[in-house]
Amino acid sequence: MTTEDINLPIGIPLDRFIQERQSQFPFASGELSQLLRDIALAGKIVNLEISRSGLNDIEGAYGSKNVQGEDQQKLDVIANERFINALTKGGEVCAIISEEEDTIRELESSKGKYIIAIDPLDGSSNIDVNVSIGTIFSVYRRKSNIGEKVTMDDVLQRGEEQVAAGYLIYGSSCMLVYTTGYGVNGFTYEPSLGEFFLSHTNLKTPEEGKYYSINEGSYFSFEAGVKAFVDECKQNKVSARYIGSLVADFHRNMLKGGIYIYPKTESAPNGKLRLCYECNALAFLIEQAGGRATDGENRILEIQPTTLHQRVPFFIGSEKMVLRAESLLVGQEEVI
Repeated sequence: MTTEDINLPIGIPLDRFIQERQSQFPFASGELSQLLRDIALAGKIVNLEISRSGLNDIEGAYGSKNVQGEDQQKLDVIANERFINALTKGGEVCAIISEEEDTIRELESSKGKYIIAIDPLDGSSNIDVNVSIGTIFSVYRRKSNIGEKVTMDDVLQRGEEQVAAGYLIYGSSCMLVYTTGYGVNGFTYEPSLGEFFLSHTNLKTPEEGKYYSINEGSYFSFEAGVKAFVDECKQNKVSARYIGSLVADFHRNMLKGGIYIYPKTESAPNGKLRLCYECNALAFLIEQAGGRATDGENRILEIQPTTLHQRVPFFIGSEKMVLRAESLLVGQEEVI
């Protein structure tokens, strides 16, 4: 190791980065900056819980189902409570909608300006097998007056109304990736210092991708256009990569170039992924990174939610790949 190696900068700490960018939000008065710090803090705690889950007997099923009828994992419940506690104590949030909650979690003592939509722990089926999992979040400004009861209009906002969105990925390293509408930046957690440091500046996804990510086990229940796209990827020797954790698949494809697809199927005619706390956040991020996100026909960020747990088909990633998939869906009668 040389002196030059020792003097290499480790990167800008998340707190400093947020503070330097605060001038981009004259309306925020510091609350949005503090909210992002609260999310980062909860992420550190969840990362620690995950890293020692096999030793603390917090792997496996919790013994109940969430509102979607899916088996909750112990870490699902723990992550949900960690984020709710951090956001409650921070005081910037008036209500939270979560994949793990049936209804709106209104924070009675909060005078906060913001609504959070969150999937506290995406990729539950991979928890016990030590595969990368993550947290996805969206931030909206409330529409009702501060001090009033939170309404459905506050929480059922279109994705284009987000003021911030991001995800944490818990893998070989822990990363926080977020946007506030001024590009996408990624921060890697340095556990010995207990800090997130800027490691990926102004992320841009390639216009054309290397990978396609889809659960091909459901191939025979795909629409004709989706089948045609998958077949075309194989013919063009595009590599198949599918982890089964949305955050992990999305993270790789955004960095390397690719498309993630969760289409409608016979068992999930409206798609499986949730608009409010999965699709909207990632759509905001990919558009900021130069990519595209649709339900196969409509831009994700323009879809008006009608229910908290609304599902949609999801096509997201490199722009040319998403456009090609859409074109095959439009002409699918011709490819049957």
